[in-house]
Amino acid sequence: MSSYSPEQIHKCFSESNDFDEIFDAFESALLQQIDDIGMYSQLFWNPSLSPEELCLFGEKLAKEFSHISYDVYFWLASVFETTYAQKDNYELAFTYYRKAAKVNANEIAPYVKLCDCFDPIVNLPPIDDLISFLVEGIEVVSEPKQLFEWLIRLYEIKGEGEKGEMYARRLRE
Repeated sequence: MSSYSPEQIHKCFSESNDFDEIFDAFESALLQQIDDIGMYSQLFWNPSLSPEELCLFGEKLAKEFSHISYDVYFWLASVFETTYAQKDNYELAFTYYRKAAKVNANEIAPYVKLCDCFDPIVNLPPIDDLISFLVEGIEVVSEPKQLFEWLIRLYEIKGEGEKGEMYARRLRE
């Protein structure tokens, strides 16, 4: 394996479409203990990589540098939400927003971002899964107001306004 300078790694992550070259640059970055999420964001946005390849890199990175795992998972979720939305594939976005929420439980951003990508016409991500995720979140985030608002809205969409009213009462308290 070749050794890459940080500049070469950055260039490879953002411009290369050769998986082997990208993998070598990634391994070189890990060996050099580079934990700059900005550099790895270039890797995550590389259009030549498949979702499986992105997951491979992201999981390895989060394991290697646990102190940036929240950022890694959040970036991956954002990429999957944006890049694969046209294929109605929110499963990976949901998976990585959940992982980000587990790493930093009191952070509201993963919950809100997943709600923002909800499409009621195609029910993606599935409304029941989204509701469960938000219910988990209200127990751990420091300021759950937005989660209550989303739960009210989602129960209304689902036609279960009485359940939403329970969260409206909690919001008013």
